[in-house]
Amino acid sequence: MDLSWEELDWERLGHGVGRRRLPGWDATAALVAGAGRALLFDTGACLREGVELRTQAQRLLGHRVTHVALSHPHFDHVLGAAAFAGAEVFGARGAGRVLRRDADALYADAVRHGLPEHDAAEAVDTLVVPRREVSGACTLDLGGGREVVLVDAGPAHTGQDLVALVPGEVPVVLCGDLVEESGEPQAGPDAFPSHWPAALDRLLALGGERARYVPGHGAVVDAAFVRAQRDRLAERARRRGADPGAARGGVPGVS
Repeated sequence: MDLSWEELDWERLGHGVGRRRLPGWDATAALVAGAGRALLFDTGACLREGVELRTQAQRLLGHRVTHVALSHPHFDHVLGAAAFAGAEVFGARGAGRVLRRDADALYADAVRHGLPEHDAAEAVDTLVVPRREVSGACTLDLGGGREVVLVDAGPAHTGQDLVALVPGEVPVVLCGDLVEESGEPQAGPDAFPSHWPAALDRLLALGGERARYVPGHGAVVDAAFVRAQRDRLAERARRRGADPGAARGGVPGVS
């Protein structure tokens, strides 16, 4: 690599693993490098962000992104995916159906949260949906001994929450919006609040106590932070006494 991660404003998370906190919504896009292959976890809120991520990844690695994983079907995480032509795209079970069904809602939500109409229309017109949907878990071999485990961890923040485990001496768990550090977890109309604590239990079992947990928005956290957020969500669900996300479908929302 000719450049360091830091020179391109990426945060190094471990050997061959880093992430960008994208402007606007502070959404994370994470890169996991193998030998000639690489996974990008989330792609930004528009094609412009996707192209920037693609260009930076190629400069860092010397080769293109070969795999893309979409953490959940909200605009700030998926609308840059069309920039990665030829990449194998993964999502949780049902993500493709939701993205195809709710393309108009993705556009409206993106514009409502401040994305220029042209950028939103361009991204939705070229919308890429996962061709590989994960039910349970699957392991990607990125070469050079690098593996990534993709896990369908939801329903929780949405009905299609995908997370990624990068094994190592200090494991890295890419959480999507199952975990948020920059604010309280956001539960829109497509959320499943009463299921969310169990999803975080699965996340903690996946990563363990030593892992670094990378939220969809905000700074990297530890297991204690995830556990505390899990307890707050469980208390919130008990107070509500109902799960509106389970009772109705929803329009994707930011975060």
